[in-house]
Amino acid sequence: MKRFLAIVLLCAIASTTPAAAIDITGDLIPGGMAVGRTTPGATVLLGDAPVMVGGDGLFVIGFGRDQRATQLTIIHADGRSEQQVLDLAPRAYEIQRIDQLEQNMVTPDPATEARIKADQERVRAARATPSERRDFLASFIWPVEGPISGVYGSQRILNGTPKAPHFGTDIAAPTGSPVVAPADGVVRLAERDLYLTGGTVILDHGHGIYSSYLHLSAVEVAVGQALKQGERLGAVGATGRATGPHLHWGLNWHETRLDPALLVPPMPAGAAAP
Repeated sequence: MKRFLAIVLLCAIASTTPAAAIDITGDLIPGGMAVGRTTPGATVLLGDAPVMVGGDGLFVIGFGRDQRATQLTIIHADGRSEQQVLDLAPRAYEIQRIDQLEQNMVTPDPATEARIKADQERVRAARATPSERRDFLASFIWPVEGPISGVYGSQRILNGTPKAPHFGTDIAAPTGSPVVAPADGVVRLAERDLYLTGGTVILDHGHGIYSSYLHLSAVEVAVGQALKQGERLGAVGATGRATGPHLHWGLNWHETRLDPALLVPPMPAGAAAP
């Protein structure tokens, strides 16, 4: 994992106890993920959202594409409460134009829209119950190697129509290229034909960190299956809304979309060449 160390000095409120220093390691930028540690038994909030905290005080947080400053609150078991505003460094995002899509993939009819919503509910359900796994602490690897054809946060214009930003990293590779688990995890979703994303796998890495693999030509795992880093989960394809074979690799902290490219070293030079 690419990380920088930020020592956040939390200013105590409602207490005369001196402030405590908390180590937060990670990317304090939009799309970034950071790991922190507090006192055992503490409650942690990011904004108003409760954060899962391990018995030893370890927790992980993530920041959305357009997030700027956010407040971290620590409530210790003895009642002390501390707050700190985390200022996130801004990011610039690309504009990406994609044409030659079937128009029903851009502006779906009512029946297709209903199918898309049902697919989205399946995906949300797969991410609904975070586990206590800590696979996110390991260094991640690329799930497939190849030229980067789409980046996190870019504004997408599909057939001339502005759409939601792109929340992931697209890696171009031939159909059938192996896709592997970038870190240990458990399969929470394994679907072969979602409307927009085609063959889709979601891995649970613990504490609300989930990675997703879209447009697969083959899904080779089952829900509940535990994978080790480097184990094959499927094959690159062009299923769903795709103009050519590639892997869309996504990362979530609960429902917050993160940038998976922040977790890995640069793509090897030979693989990155188009």
